[in-house]
Amino acid sequence: MSKKLNVYLAGPRGFCAGVDRAIEMVKGALKKYGKPVYVRHEIVHNKYVVDNLKSEGAIFVEDLNEINDKSRPVIFSAHGVPKSVPKEALELNLLFFDATCPLVSKIHKEVEQFDKKKLPVILIGHRNHPEVIGTMGQTNNKIHLVEKVSDVKKLPINKNEKISYVTQTTLSVDDTKDIVKEIKLCFKNVIEPKKNDICYATTNRQEAVKKIADQCDYFLVIGASNSSNSLRLVEVAKNYGAKKAILVEDVDSINLNIFDEIQNIGITASASSPEILVNKLLNNLKNSFDLKINEAHYQKEDTYFKVPQKLKV
Repeated sequence: MSKKLNVYLAGPRGFCAGVDRAIEMVKGALKKYGKPVYVRHEIVHNKYVVDNLKSEGAIFVEDLNEINDKSRPVIFSAHGVPKSVPKEALELNLLFFDATCPLVSKIHKEVEQFDKKKLPVILIGHRNHPEVIGTMGQTNNKIHLVEKVSDVKKLPINKNEKISYVTQTTLSVDDTKDIVKEIKLCFKNVIEPKKNDICYATTNRQEAVKKIADQCDYFLVIGASNSSNSLRLVEVAKNYGAKKAILVEDVDSINLNIFDEIQNIGITASASSPEILVNKLLNNLKNSFDLKINEAHYQKEDTYFKVPQKLKV
């Protein structure tokens, strides 16, 4: 008789509206223009998704100069790009489409507005992440990057000066609150974004994990090591009571023997990970254990971002 294992599935999990839109844009371009379609940077940070799109005819590059056939369309990733990238694409006479998540584009507009008002801009985010690189490239003026609370006091800005801030969309909600609190303590006149910059999907997935983490001996986050929202979910699971939390990049690589001595596991998937990987993991577990699956729903999501008309098929 198989050992019983309680599985707590966090909900919502997996693809968000911005990821869905970006993937549909690549697929739409392939249907409309044929192979190949170039994509600047990974369209989303997930190997399974990228490999699937490669098999359909997408070619991924990190720089527009890597595009061998300049007559072919190119799509910019969901993370957003500096203003220099579309400018370069125009100079190269490329047919290009921007799959930047609309919630990231919102932050780009905020930076532009703050910049026009000549306000120093603080960006809360992770250095070298594509979204941060894209946001910092929205202005020729300096944007001050803050990664942790202790960075705030080191900023070369007069404490009496009016300042503004924006945040990367995929951060830990809790960590960002602490940094914003420190900014408000250090500066007397802080202009905030009209709405919280952390995207709804990031917030919902973290809150869903918080609901079940303390019931889990092991928490599995299906995602990628270069995915900010994946790494934050692992942190949240650990911080909210899971005895152990790990990132799972390949669901077939998990040694199922690690679950022999435990009773309860939690599972979620990052905003760039498809539900098919969750189902694959559950099927693998069913082959070795008698599963009791508990669906934990935090928030229903119905956000939808339209694919550009030119890429609808």
